[in-house]
Amino acid sequence: MDIALIRTFLEVAATGSFVNASERLFVTQSAVSLRVARLEADLGKPLFTRSKAGAELTAAGREFERYALSLIKIWEEARQQIGVPEGYTKSLSIGAQYSLWPRLGFRWIDLMQSRMPTLNIRAELGMPERLTRFLIEGIVQIGLIYTPQLRPGLIASKVLDEELVLAASWDASLDEIGDAYLFVDWGPEFVHAHALELPNLTNPGLTMSLGAMVADYVVSRRAAAYLPARYIKRYLDAGELFLVPDAPVFPYPVWSIWREDLDPDVREVAEATLVTIQSQIDEDQSAVIAELAEISTGETVETLGSSEDPA
Repeated sequence: MDIALIRTFLEVAATGSFVNASERLFVTQSAVSLRVARLEADLGKPLFTRSKAGAELTAAGREFERYALSLIKIWEEARQQIGVPEGYTKSLSIGAQYSLWPRLGFRWIDLMQSRMPTLNIRAELGMPERLTRFLIEGIVQIGLIYTPQLRPGLIASKVLDEELVLAASWDASLDEIGDAYLFVDWGPEFVHAHALELPNLTNPGLTMSLGAMVADYVVSRRAAAYLPARYIKRYLDAGELFLVPDAPVFPYPVWSIWREDLDPDVREVAEATLVTIQSQIDEDQSAVIAELAEISTGETVETLGSSEDPA
């Protein structure tokens, strides 16, 4: 059976729309309709009920969905296993958001390969929705994600709290940032807490949803932004970035999402090495937070959102 037809079916099922599926698959809507029609003809049953509101799975469609997922998984396993280079005995595909590769994902790969030299690793990049789909389909076996979306067959485990700290490209106080502030959108909870506690910085005129990548932008300009402590530690050590005294920090959870059917030997190595990397990151973050506490006037570093009135 044509794998493209299966992927198209699953995309329509996930989005509930032929239009949305076509956008995600980078094909025309007519191509999506044709693929689904071919699949329905092969199976002899309608898989979707079409309406102006979108596309909803029929009873046959819901029944076929679990087989479609199994077919994709088997295909990916076969493709990855056949593609394993000579001299390697195991294979692992890891997916992560951009901000979680530097100083976390890359270190993890290095350590895993040192512990298991015959492990062939493939790395994928994506946002949570894309990575979740890859995990479901078996394209990826482990994902590093800020906002996990659990599905049957997936297990979530908290890796650490990413400490977001306010840093500037020059030695500045919180009152001196002004127009140089760049707002990084770290998600709804961050946006809400930020608006309550830092109202003077809520409309800087420039917003980016680029995660840790923004650090490179800030370093080369007179700018300031909330960035991951582990990521910018090297910039702080080099004197290219400076912590802003008295600025609250924001803990942003990082999760690892694992397929339940991951090879036990690979899982054992992956889990053990991730714990080691977590300890290293905790040390880096602790050093940054200690430095922030030292230059701030309060006895402790405040957490963004902690002073919100519960009522």
